Amino acid sequence: MRPKATIEIKNKRASFEYELVETFTAGIALVGTEIKSIRAGKASLVDAYGYFVGHELFIKNLHIAEYWWGNLQNHDPRRDRKLLLNRRELSKLQRRTKEKGFAIVATRLYIAENGYAKLEIALARGKKNYDKRESIKQKDLRREMVNN
Repeated sequence: MRPKATIEIKNKRASFEYELVETFTAGIALVGTEIKSIRAGKASLVDAYGYFVGHELFIKNLHIAEYWWGNLQNHDPRRDRKLLLNRRELSKLQRRTKEKGFAIVATRLYIAENGYAKLEIALARGKKNYDKRESIKQKDLRREMVNN
């Protein structure tokens, strides 16, 4: 039996734009052709963020491209998708996002060992420009230490 190809789509911009305070792993409620597109690696997390409707968490702007072999039943690439978390995690996230400066951003989309699509989300606080410059300095220092 051949090993499964691992699909992992990252949002590199999230760690640059935001200070990631706490991460959670959530399941995603998908329709038929969306999982096929994810397995083909055709997804983008660049502008994805989470928001609450009542006590349910949804992800907005998660782009999953239409499936090439899909027909009239193909999905809308930018539709809002429900995230599946337990009640304790949802209440914690909802409480923290009501505080000023916090947001929920998508950081990583992957296929778990059981075959389900999982989305790693983070409770994040926006960085200021001077914080971003500091991040760049730290990254450059680490790179120089590795090269020497």
